[in-house]
Amino acid sequence: MRIYEGSPRQDFEEVFRSIGAFLDGRGMKDILLLEVPDGFVVQGLVTAGGSAGAWSDTIGTVTKETLTFVDDDIAKFMEEAVARRGGGAPTGPGAGNHERALRVMGRWMDEQRPHDVFLFEQEGAYVVRLHHAGQASSHHTLAEFTRDDIQGLVAQGPTLRGVKSAVASAPVPPPPSEAPTSPDTTPADPDQAGSEG
Repeated sequence: MRIYEGSPRQDFEEVFRSIGAFLDGRGMKDILLLEVPDGFVVQGLVTAGGSAGAWSDTIGTVTKETLTFVDDDIAKFMEEAVARRGGGAPTGPGAGNHERALRVMGRWMDEQRPHDVFLFEQEGAYVVRLHHAGQASSHHTLAEFTRDDIQGLVAQGPTLRGVKSAVASAPVPPPPSEAPTSPDTTPADPDQAGSEG
């Protein structure tokens, strides 16, 4: 799935938000996500067979699960996500964590316009590797998003959506002195945000 190679209807923000919602529904943690030509491969840990009773000694079995999402799966997830919106916040422990985190990182990635993406998560922090390819060169960019970075970006979301909506619905662009500005969405620590490798 090459989002920026002839697929204008999709962007990382919406695609990753939809994948994140699916992963939250499975209770997946410590995820690894790799973009491949026809979609994404996701691997993570899932707890199965546990009991939530107060007197239960059963913790469950943690297994590593690998999932492949092709373009048709992504389109289905996106349609389901649109249908769920407005129905209230997800419930349960950890509900919505991947959806929120992947959404805000996806928005940042959309600004970077990478050729492909690799990321992994551990305990709510993410490391992202973006591949940038051009006619003359090819390179990778690394970025780290801590839990605090993610929470800060999520908190900025309503403001950013308001700016996006206002710009999209304005019949005439505002004069430069009144133009809305977009806050910096890169991680807070510049040493972590843009080192190339």
